[in-house]
Amino acid sequence: MKKLIKLLIFTGVISGVCIGWDLNVSAQELKLKPTSKKETQKKKDAQLYDNLELFATVVDLVQREYVDDVKPKDLIYGALEGMLASLDPYSQFLDPETYQELKVETEGEFGGIGIVIAIKDGILTIVSPLEDTPGYKAGLEAGDRIVKINGQSTKGITLMEAVKKLRGKPGTEVILTVLREKEHRLIDFKIVRDVIKIKSIKEAKVLEDKIGYIKLMEFQENTTSDFKKALKELDAEGIEGLILDLRNNPGGLLDVAVDVTSEFLPQGKLIVYTKGRSEKQNMEFKSKGGSFLEKPVIVLINKGTASGAEILSGALQDNNRAVIIGQSSFGKASVQTIIPMKDGSALRLTTAHYYTPSGNLISEKGIQPDIVLKETKLTKKKEELSPEEIFEQIERGKEKIPSEKEKEIDPVLEKALDIMKGLIKYRRMLTKS
Repeated sequence: MKKLIKLLIFTGVISGVCIGWDLNVSAQELKLKPTSKKETQKKKDAQLYDNLELFATVVDLVQREYVDDVKPKDLIYGALEGMLASLDPYSQFLDPETYQELKVETEGEFGGIGIVIAIKDGILTIVSPLEDTPGYKAGLEAGDRIVKINGQSTKGITLMEAVKKLRGKPGTEVILTVLREKEHRLIDFKIVRDVIKIKSIKEAKVLEDKIGYIKLMEFQENTTSDFKKALKELDAEGIEGLILDLRNNPGGLLDVAVDVTSEFLPQGKLIVYTKGRSEKQNMEFKSKGGSFLEKPVIVLINKGTASGAEILSGALQDNNRAVIIGQSSFGKASVQTIIPMKDGSALRLTTAHYYTPSGNLISEKGIQPDIVLKETKLTKKKEELSPEEIFEQIERGKEKIPSEKEKEIDPVLEKALDIMKGLIKYRRMLTKS
């Protein structure tokens, strides 16, 4: 079976410090002799061999002198984990078991509490809580910093160590202590684990005034086909504009994010490009051409919008294809290349950064909305039942028919609806003139 190296948009904060020295002297004055690439590589190779010799010596000493018997594979795996972890928070060595868990996660179902996490500024941080999961229902928010898991400090914890602590059998409890942004206090959350089933599209419906709405949760292997189907069905119902809700969307697979973005752009339009040390990591991803090219689009984002969702938002914004509404996104997008090994393990290696078509580094400041709206909690209001709802109650055999029902109000979505109505009206005026 051929090895597949998948590009996953695993969210990663990369801090780069560039120090410039203005010496104002020439190489001749300093008597510098240019070093050839060949000589430089020879020096690197020599250093590598010396360090490998040191590594082999230490492994041999541990096997012979350590108080307990240790399996060679455990030593090697431990060393590889440390080596990859020293690079950045998202480069990792994945043992066979962890690699299998990673593959299960991208297929859309796993056990846990339903949050996407990352190491940000050295602290375990929630990127986004996945809607309708235990973590979301408990009240966890994007940006919450997890300082304890079951009473144990998360200081110095690696991402995979945190994942293993958070996952567990359905029905078991985990206690998270979080430091919430701006509140400056610790909050404990008792959360019961469950099987997490991530549905890539939560909702696809027609709202008032023929405005379509799609709530996209994540970019999984089946998302492209599901999204195209939903968009086609809404278009067939005669929608005049679309609101694409990417709030708390943590990203997913790069090729899927590109495919979904392509639905809104003509063929050949730049969606995103990557830059890395290796020439092969410098890539451009362009639109394959989509079907929803003329009608107005609004994209909703918040601080839980990350990676693949940021790529989509940035591409539509830079190509003047959508109005971006909400809060600044998380600002986390680097290329993680998954490289399978012969023994069933794998490397997850940060190999490049993502840039929007206009050259903005997503990991630096995220996507800035065109219209900033404060994130507000859902509210409820009472409204009268429609005739269809009244007859539905009668058909169910209910003797008491309520005259009102409670409806959840999403203030951000309500504002987006008002803006979309204006865009549709403006488009009608243009088509008439």
